[in-house]
Amino acid sequence: MTASFARLRMRFLIILCLTCFWGTSEQCQSAEITPTDAKQAMKKATHFFTSEVSTNGGYLWRYSEDLSQREGEERASDSRIWVQPPGTPTVGEAFLTAYQKTREPYLLEAAKAAASALVKGQLKSGGWTYYIDFQDRMNTQYRIDGGGPRARNTTTFDDNTSQAALRYLILLDQELKFQDQTIHGAVTYALDAFLKAQFPNGGWPQRYSRFPDPKEFPVLKANYPESWSRTFPKKKYQNYYTFNDNAIADLVDLMFLAHHVYGDSRYRDAALKAGDFIILAQMPEPQPAWSQQYNQKMQPDWARKFEPPAVTGGESQGIIKTLMQIYIYSGEKKYLEPIPSALAYLKKSELPDGRLARFYELKTNRPLYFTKHYQLTFKSDDMPTHYSFIVKSSIDSLDSRYRSLLKASPERLASMRFPTRRVRLTPSLTAKATSAIDSLNARGAWIKQGDIRTAKRENVPVIDTRVFIHNLTNLADFVAAHQRD
Repeated sequence: MTASFARLRMRFLIILCLTCFWGTSEQCQSAEITPTDAKQAMKKATHFFTSEVSTNGGYLWRYSEDLSQREGEERASDSRIWVQPPGTPTVGEAFLTAYQKTREPYLLEAAKAAASALVKGQLKSGGWTYYIDFQDRMNTQYRIDGGGPRARNTTTFDDNTSQAALRYLILLDQELKFQDQTIHGAVTYALDAFLKAQFPNGGWPQRYSRFPDPKEFPVLKANYPESWSRTFPKKKYQNYYTFNDNAIADLVDLMFLAHHVYGDSRYRDAALKAGDFIILAQMPEPQPAWSQQYNQKMQPDWARKFEPPAVTGGESQGIIKTLMQIYIYSGEKKYLEPIPSALAYLKKSELPDGRLARFYELKTNRPLYFTKHYQLTFKSDDMPTHYSFIVKSSIDSLDSRYRSLLKASPERLASMRFPTRRVRLTPSLTAKATSAIDSLNARGAWIKQGDIRTAKRENVPVIDTRVFIHNLTNLADFVAAHQRD
């Protein structure tokens, strides 16, 4: 090799490296993996998940690498799947979305299997509880092969459980053009039940086993109790009007989706009625925000032993977002009217570090905390770690969004209701897809170091549904982006 040729070759290699480094790495990386590579990885991972991990088409949260230990929020047997996200509905929706992006038939079959599992776990009360058991059927009133009238039959809206299940079935029903009568029947049965479970004032409970008698739930405005217990009274709270864990926010989104898909005005009316409840539930001065839960007198009350009667800096921020969503869908400005006073109150309630307390004492507005022994206190130096007693403040971004909505035209509001996200081929997406392919093992599993909490095993190899969903989504996006370009 002549010296001049060697210098030319070296110059070419330097230019090539700089080209990849300074902004056109997309071209360099995309040459390393192809849509075919991504499709092969998706198929291999899906085959492993559906044939080895799945139970009757459904999923838990986490598994040991050898699949001998399984858990959702609790330890689970191999006959049990989880409904509460990130369980079966979340995995099913990932399959469905990946199918819609790639049109690979096996993904639709996996999505339908997850839906079938949910249908077999639907309760006679209309919704779902946290898990479904395919072996122990007689202790629960499943609509299909379930127990008798004394068996459990409690639909839960806690932690987006029933909402996520029904949302997924609605989306699949739409994709199947409403031709699968089993899925469509489960959807209509659930929607009818959720409408019946709504209280006269527009709120919903955390969970229910029977529908409310309107005579027992008068429509009242939120008000302060004359006094309240500083010690946990151990009362049932499941039929309280509940904002905790975004229960009503998830139901509002669900009802708007149902109206969008089926065109039935009952679902839109239910969402707006929930907005009317939010207006009723705003506390009067000096704390014009919201509580986590209210009793039948529309007064803040205890739920669990670490959830006292209080005004919440946590859920109140989510409620403001929900009001804005209802305005986007309805265009009715009455749903924006509670927001300015709530934002002003929350802003002045921020802690010295700019965050918000989860709970503020009624009327005095002093931040409330709990000790590790669950004693109510004004000090934050001995708090349990399983619950967020101090939360991030998003007041400034909420205020900015509120002001932009005030200026939005009807056309702009309409475009915000069900936005579609265009997938673009970027260096970041290519890197994510490459990582997903490289980290898939010979079995077709994505393994990470994590904990099997219910078995008290820490930092061990686990199969996590969230990792599967994340990687499947990135691979499907990569394929879809190539199809667009």
